[in-house]
Amino acid sequence: MGVVNVTPDSFSDGGRSHDASLQLVRSWGSSADLVDVGGESTRPHATPVSLSDELARVLPVVRALAAAFTVSIDTYKAEVAAQAIAAGAEIVNDVSGGLLDPELLHVVARTGTHVILGHLRGTPATMNDLSDYRDVVAEVRDELGARVAAARVAGVAMDKILVDPGIGFSKRAEHNITLLARLAELRALACPLVVGVSRKRFLSEIGGAATVEEREEATAAANAIAVWNGADVLRVHDVPGQARALRVAAAITRHR
Repeated sequence: MGVVNVTPDSFSDGGRSHDASLQLVRSWGSSADLVDVGGESTRPHATPVSLSDELARVLPVVRALAAAFTVSIDTYKAEVAAQAIAAGAEIVNDVSGGLLDPELLHVVARTGTHVILGHLRGTPATMNDLSDYRDVVAEVRDELGARVAAARVAGVAMDKILVDPGIGFSKRAEHNITLLARLAELRALACPLVVGVSRKRFLSEIGGAATVEEREEATAAANAIAVWNGADVLRVHDVPGQARALRVAAAITRHR
């Protein structure tokens, strides 16, 4: 899953124009299976974006890409999800798992799209204050299980649900490491697993990268472990490079 941030303040690649976003995705060629378009940064302490601004950022990109790619809309707002689906998005990627706007789950149910339910405590502005766990894997599994149950109550079919442990969301470096090491335990949720570690800060904390761009090698290492432990979808920035690394990881995993 290739990341397209149509935002001015993304931690990794903010400020990209509409045309530059399209050019980036086209440069990926067949390396990307999915394209994840987002119009609001969810980095720690990010400033919320108005509905109208988010729609203006993402809808033209979704429309332009949907004819050639499977597009995911990265949003927690039900109205953005609804309009992006109408514009061609086939997946809704909600970092909050439907907590921040419960109507989003009903939108998914009505439209029959797939949904990625992410694990998040609080909001992007408050999540760093909510990172206390006794057993991070068990608690993330149970809290994601509750989001799956909420989606089912809203009418979302089980085979339309994917789950994401929310690496970096209301979690410290040690929590991220533990989740990646014990990712297989989340298979108990009986949903495909999406993992997004790409260029995240904890990789610098443990790997020593000085810049965001220098986190790519660390991203590849973490992604390889995630594949070994059962990840089905990897959300990445450097799509061609990570795709090459992941083909190797997947081939080895199949022969274990």
